[in-house]
Amino acid sequence: MLKDARGLEVTTDSQETIAAINRFIEQALGYGKDAEACLLEGIAADPTCATIHAYAAAHYLSQENAVATQQAIAHLQVAQQHVAKLTKREQLYVQAIAAWGSGAIDRAIALHEEITQEFPRDLISVQQGQYHYFYLGDKERLLKIAQKVLTANRDNHYLYGMVAFGLEQCHRLAEAEALGRLATTINRHDPWAHHAIAHVMETQGRVSQGIAWMEKHADTWENCNSMLYTHNWWHIALYYLERGDIEKVFSLYDTRVWGGAQKSSPKDQVGAIAILLRLELRGVDVGERWQELSFYLYPRIYEHALPFQDLHYIYALAKAGRREWLTQMLESMERYAKTVNPYLRQNWFEIAIPAAKGLVAHAIGHWSTAIAQLKPVVPQLYKLGGSHAQRVLFEQVYRNSLLREEKFSTSTLYSSNSTTAKRRTPTSSITDCSSVSGWSKAN
Repeated sequence: MLKDARGLEVTTDSQETIAAINRFIEQALGYGKDAEACLLEGIAADPTCATIHAYAAAHYLSQENAVATQQAIAHLQVAQQHVAKLTKREQLYVQAIAAWGSGAIDRAIALHEEITQEFPRDLISVQQGQYHYFYLGDKERLLKIAQKVLTANRDNHYLYGMVAFGLEQCHRLAEAEALGRLATTINRHDPWAHHAIAHVMETQGRVSQGIAWMEKHADTWENCNSMLYTHNWWHIALYYLERGDIEKVFSLYDTRVWGGAQKSSPKDQVGAIAILLRLELRGVDVGERWQELSFYLYPRIYEHALPFQDLHYIYALAKAGRREWLTQMLESMERYAKTVNPYLRQNWFEIAIPAAKGLVAHAIGHWSTAIAQLKPVVPQLYKLGGSHAQRVLFEQVYRNSLLREEKFSTSTLYSSNSTTAKRRTPTSSITDCSSVSGWSKAN
């Protein structure tokens, strides 16, 4: 029995595995690009170490795609084979990741809460608890799970960044900025702290300061994993979009947000989609970018890892004119919703699926259908997760639908041919909403 750098016992006799675990923890908390390599090194040194297999399973599950999930299951199976000899903390952790792997998110959360209560130095468990709360839209508990371990981790700037993000999501902006700046003062290479402050400044409309802050620290992101590298640049792109500097936004999209992405990564895909949609809502022609991006979305059609992600994919498929894929995905979402863990089922049926249909309607220019589908669910969209900065996009789509419908109605009213006026054919190649499961054709 050895201890890791946080003073937590790990069931292994391999110093090499402990060293690998320590490197992994640093990589995971700092969103480093070498986390997987650390895990594989540690497993090679002790293939029977259940904890590092559980860490590997969590690493792959967080990628939220089918291939990575299969990798996670393989590691979980090994971890569970050795669970009887583990410490209480390790047993709880293996159980938490197994619950995540089976879709029992409520069970996973309860276990992470128990771990952080009894073993407050386990910041990996805190981070994963925050992850689940984030995708449930539970900002209060996202903050609390990190706050409650502050006393035991006053030496850790990564925790300050985690708390700062929770504070920002709870609209405690001054506190969030102070703690994020403290984390960055302790270690300039703390990308999650940079990210928390980016949210604060965006919420407050401090565009120039936000650009200066993020660009000042951008050199430190070169060792980040693809998700946070592209996401932090995504925030910079949003600042320039707010400035109206469309040329700069396209440059960042082409070189950092999508151009710098791991294009098979769901989270990188979501960021790229969100930028293109924001540009189009401002009337900007994005060229062939929808079509180019959509080639990478086919593997997402049947995954349904997170409803938040599905809403982005479905819009992109509609904009790219992928009619067959789009229909397949909507039908698959409805089938999946019947099988999902009861804790999450209501969110799929009552929020995600209507929102998906509304987003597709907007993408193909059927404004009245978009309004009808989105209006009841917009107040509930927070339950699907994402940050304020991410979720506001769906609200913008709804408001845009209202404006476009009003404009269409007004132009029809005053048209010289108003008695025979018909809705213009949408620019998308998907022209008939009746082809989408559960829809009626828009007026």
